Amino acid sequence: MSDDDQPDPEAMELGAVLSALADKHRLEVVCALLADVDGAERHCSSFGLPVSKATLTHHFRVLRQAGLIRQVNRGNSNMAQLRSVELAARFPGLIELLEAENRRRAESPS
Repeated sequence: MSDDDQPDPEAMELGAVLSALADKHRLEVVCALLADVDGAERHCSSFGLPVSKATLTHHFRVLRQAGLIRQVNRGNSNMAQLRSVELAARFPGLIELLEAENRRRAESPS
């Protein structure tokens, strides 16, 4: 684990990644980041999740500790960025599965 609570790619564990993605809100965050341009950074509140600030902080901690996102401090806020390159290298096919989930979500009525 690196100093900022984000695992190095070789330390990412499949169980932790799948556990993080099992929650609908965390999956929504990852899918939203995947739909953005590569390398995009978003403020945690920009995802519009219907949860308290404490719960939002928890969700982003789980995503960060699993290795799905990196959080970068930009002054008084943290910006989230998908670690797509590291994820693709560590878990081949995962990004494609998440992209397929994005397509399925876009096609299915809400």
